[in-house]
Amino acid sequence: MTDLPPELRPFVLPVAEQAEVRTERVGEVDLYRPAGSARRGAILFVPGDPGPAGPGVPPHEWPVYQGYATAVAERGLVGAVAAHELVHGLDRLAAASDDVEGAVGVLRSDPQVDPNRIALWFFSGAGLLAGEWLDSRPEWLRCVLLSYPLLAAPPGVGELVSAAEVIGKPKDLPVLLTRVGREREELARPVAEFVSAGGTALDIIDVPKGQHGFDMLDHTDESRAAVTKALDWAIAHLGEDPTGTLPAAGTSTSTLPPTTSTTSTTSRPATTARPATAPARPATTSRTTAATTTAATTTAATASAAAASVPTTSVPAAASPAGFSFSDAAVPPATLAFDGATLTTPAVPVELPVPATDTPATRVVGRERAAYAAHDLEAFLALYSPTAQLQFADGSLLKGRRSLREYYRPRFEAGRCKTELLQRLTVGDWVVDQVVLHDTDQSPAPAITLYRVADGLIAEVRILA
Repeated sequence: MTDLPPELRPFVLPVAEQAEVRTERVGEVDLYRPAGSARRGAILFVPGDPGPAGPGVPPHEWPVYQGYATAVAERGLVGAVAAHELVHGLDRLAAASDDVEGAVGVLRSDPQVDPNRIALWFFSGAGLLAGEWLDSRPEWLRCVLLSYPLLAAPPGVGELVSAAEVIGKPKDLPVLLTRVGREREELARPVAEFVSAGGTALDIIDVPKGQHGFDMLDHTDESRAAVTKALDWAIAHLGEDPTGTLPAAGTSTSTLPPTTSTTSTTSRPATTARPATAPARPATTSRTTAATTTAATTTAATASAAAASVPTTSVPAAASPAGFSFSDAAVPPATLAFDGATLTTPAVPVELPVPATDTPATRVVGRERAAYAAHDLEAFLALYSPTAQLQFADGSLLKGRRSLREYYRPRFEAGRCKTELLQRLTVGDWVVDQVVLHDTDQSPAPAITLYRVADGLIAEVRILA
């Protein structure tokens, strides 16, 4: 085993062969599934960066992360491993952050996953990506785990939100840190600052004899006990326990002999468990490759109602200079430009039934509008490609989920998310909506919004007004 490169050494816990766990790749996410179709909690594992030399095997395919995800599936939850841009170096932090957001969207929209019970688990260099989740703390995020994390970017590397700056925020979010006694100094110092800032908001598992990457390098009872404790902790906070007995915070259900690993705990109660029986594992593997054709499920009941309210009537055709058509009614006409053509929309009645051809693209756009109406920022953003572009009528442009979040967050927080859909039709890859905007200083204002949907996510939006 010691002849193998570090990243190819096996996971410290014994787990089933992959042939005994159903696996599937959706976009850039590897999903590890238990048997059955019931919705359940899920853990997204975010691998660390591979180091300056780069890996021969991408991190999301390393045995250690496959082992973690398989262990989760064995215990009745969905395990997922994300691929991200840190494989190309720490200068790709922003792109990697967008990749993780995309992976969260894939996971939350999966039909086997309860979108309100998600855990994020960051390793090594991926610790630099954790701060933004500790800062935003969406309601569906039940807990965050950090294993031997890098928490301070090297000099010259652009830094995201610092985990140490936001760990003590008042809003409750369980956080578990697994730290090793033989950590490198440049990583140990920021971890110590993080622990000092965390106070009672932080649980800790110590591995005194462990080194960085102990869960693949140190095949000892101490390592196995520490990993088991961390898995128990995550599953408890997701409200599940395949053994039928919820472990107390900071304790392990492992049958391994006692070790010197210690866990500091807080008085925060764990999420109420839902006892279950560990499902039987299927005997065959079903691994498929698919485009990312799913998008995040809106969690609020109002969002579901908004999505369901879009009728499925047909669009009455009428000629227009740009090849689009809308019916006559009471909203004032607007003259808009699109790719060199002039489009004049006739007046339309607000009470006009809304046409909505039932296609994969219109379903994605419908969920985007539902998330917008429900003021669910994370569900809204999860429906966009990490590299999505949004162009406004004045020519200004937003690129990527990060800029979309910065633009929309104040609107969502202020409750200014209301758009009235009048007409919808499809043109090739585009979904074209005629709307009345009620979220601007000039409201109500007629507009046309064009969405291009690719691989199940919104890749481009143009707003004409």
